[in-house]
Amino acid sequence: MARKNRKQEEIIHDSHERSKKYGVTRDQQYPSLLLSEQEKAVLLDGNRDLIRVAGPFLDMLYNFLEGSGFIILLTDKNGCILSITGDPEPVGAASGLNMVVGAFMNEKSIGTNAMGTALSENSPVQVSASEHFITAYHRWTCSAAPVHDDAGNIIGTVNLTGGRELVHPHTLGLVVAAVTAIENQLKNLKNEYRLKESARYISQVMDSLSLAVMSVSEDGLITSANKMAHKLLKYPHGMLSGKAIDGCIPDYKKLLQAIHEPGIMLDEDTQIITSSGPESFSLNAYPITRPDGKIEGMVISFREMKRVYKTVNKYTGMHARYTFEDLIGESDELRRVTEYAKTVADSPSTVLITGESGTGKEVIAQSMHNHSARASNGFVALNCGAIPATLIESELFGYDEGAFTGAFKGGRPGKFELANGGTLFLDEIGEMPPDMQVKLLRTLQEGVITRVGGSRQIPVDVRIIAATNKNLKEEIEKGTFRSDLFYRLSVIPIHLPALRERREDIPLLISYFLNLKSVKLKKSTPEISKDLFIRLTGYHWPGNIRELENFIEKYVNLGGDLSFDPESFSAEKKSASKESSGNDKPGRTILNLAEAEKQTILSALRATESNISQTARLLGISRNALYEKMKRHGIG
Repeated sequence: MARKNRKQEEIIHDSHERSKKYGVTRDQQYPSLLLSEQEKAVLLDGNRDLIRVAGPFLDMLYNFLEGSGFIILLTDKNGCILSITGDPEPVGAASGLNMVVGAFMNEKSIGTNAMGTALSENSPVQVSASEHFITAYHRWTCSAAPVHDDAGNIIGTVNLTGGRELVHPHTLGLVVAAVTAIENQLKNLKNEYRLKESARYISQVMDSLSLAVMSVSEDGLITSANKMAHKLLKYPHGMLSGKAIDGCIPDYKKLLQAIHEPGIMLDEDTQIITSSGPESFSLNAYPITRPDGKIEGMVISFREMKRVYKTVNKYTGMHARYTFEDLIGESDELRRVTEYAKTVADSPSTVLITGESGTGKEVIAQSMHNHSARASNGFVALNCGAIPATLIESELFGYDEGAFTGAFKGGRPGKFELANGGTLFLDEIGEMPPDMQVKLLRTLQEGVITRVGGSRQIPVDVRIIAATNKNLKEEIEKGTFRSDLFYRLSVIPIHLPALRERREDIPLLISYFLNLKSVKLKKSTPEISKDLFIRLTGYHWPGNIRELENFIEKYVNLGGDLSFDPESFSAEKKSASKESSGNDKPGRTILNLAEAEKQTILSALRATESNISQTARLLGISRNALYEKMKRHGIG
C-alpha cells in the first residue's frame, strides 16, 4: 500500500536508517548483489511481459529527453535492473558504478536511491545529491515510481537518473506519467489475454461439438464456423469465414425472414450445398439481435439427416440385434447357409432370402447387416404384407407437409431415408402391390427417392435385403410380380431350409428354447418324456422354428402338463401330449430334461470337436453355464 502524505525529509530519514540497518556503508560504490549471466537470462525471461509492454513507452520517453543527460532504468519488483536506455555519457558513468542489467538497486543492496526507496515506500520518490545514502551517488538526481499489476501488486519501477544539476519536480511527473501508461497497457494486455483465452475456450467447446455451428452476418457473410461445419460442408478448416452463406444455403433470405416469427427455427429438413453437391441436413436457426431488438444476423446449427435418423432408429428399436452367433444348429444345411451369408454380408448388392414362414429370414438379414460395414448404421424393417396398399408408398418414401389430409406438419421421412447408410429389410416382398413394385425398381436403379407430395429428389445409400415365403417365379407367371424387379432383387439369392430338412437341429432348439422360456417366464424347466421328445423331433413342423418356439413356450407355461391344452398342432402332437400329461404308469421309461440336456451337450461337443466356446454359443449359454452342466452330467 502506498504511503501517502509523507514529507520528503521523513522519507529520506527513514530510508537512511534502513540503509544503516542493512549494513550499507557511505563509501560503498557498487551494488552488493549482482546476478550471473545465467541468472540474468532467467530474470529477463520471467519479466518478458513487463519489458515488452514498457519498452515502447521508455523509448518514447528517451526520444523526448535525448541529449539532456538522463538515463532511464526499468527494474523488477525486487529492484533488479532489467534495461537501461539513455545518452552514452551518463550510461557509461552508471556502468562504471555497476549500474547494469542484473544489478540490484534496492536499499539492502545500495542504500537510499529513488528506485529502492520507491519500492520500500510503494510511492513515487525523487532522491537528489546528498539524499542518496552512499557518497558515490551524490552526483545524481533520481526520480522513480513503482509499476503495479491490475491487482495492485508491485511488479517493477521506472527510474530517471541524471546529473544533480538537472533536478526538477517535472522529472518525477514524467516518470509517473510513463508508469501510468505502462500500467494501463498491462491492463489492456491482461484483458486482451483474457479475451483471447475466452475465445480459445469457446472455440474449443464449439469444435468439440458433433453439431455443425456457423454465425452469419445480416448481409449474409459467414463470420465463424466450427470444425464440424467445415467437415460436413467439405471445406478446409478456416475456409468458410467470409464466404457468402447463399453459396451453401440458397434460401438464406427466406430463412432470415422466417426467424422473425417466432424467433427461432428448429429441426428443419433442409438441402445444403456442400463442396461436392447438395445434401440433406436437419437445420436450426437462432437470430442474433441488438439491444433495440433489430436482427443483425443469425446462428445456424445443422447435422446430417442420416445422423438424425440413426438416433431415431436407436430409440425406436429399428436396429439389428441378431448376429450369426445367435443361429442355433449344427446341421450341414444351416452351416452352408451361414457361411454363404457371411461371405456376401458386406456386399452392397441386393439380397433375396426365400424360405417357408418361420425359418428365420429376418434373423439372417439382421446377422448379415451386423456382419457388414453398415453395422453402425440403421437396420430398418418393413413388412410389405402388413401395410395397406394405400399407405405403403408413404411408408417407404415418406411425405412432405400437406401431401394429404392428416399429414404431419413438416412432413415425415420414409423407411428409405431412415435406413440411409444402412440396410432396409423388405419382408414379404411378394405382397407388394404392382404399382409400388415399379417405384421400388426405379429407386433401386437410380438411388434417389421423392417424398409423396414433394418434388425434391433425395439421394439414398441403402442396402436392400428382401424376403419372401412365396415362389416369386410362379408369381411372375401369374402376373402379380414383376420379373425385372425379381432379377434386380435376387442378385444374391439365399434359401433357408425348412426345419424338417435339418432335423438334427431340433434337439438343440428344444434345449435352447426350454432354457430361454424358463428364464423369461420365471418358471422351473419342465421334464420331457421320451415319447414326447421323439415325437417333437419327428414332427414335420409346418410353422418351422417359430412354431417350435411357440410350442415350447406353451409347454413351459403349462409346467409340462399338456392336458390343459385345448388345441394341438397335429394328431401326432395330441397323442404325444397325452403321453406326457403326467399320467405315465410306474416303470415307464422317461427321458427327463437332464438326460435330454446331456445328449444335446454331447451332440454339440461332437459337432464342435469339443471346442467349449463354440459349443456354448451353439447351445445359447455361457461358458460357465456349460462347464457347470458338463460337471453335473459327468461329461469329461
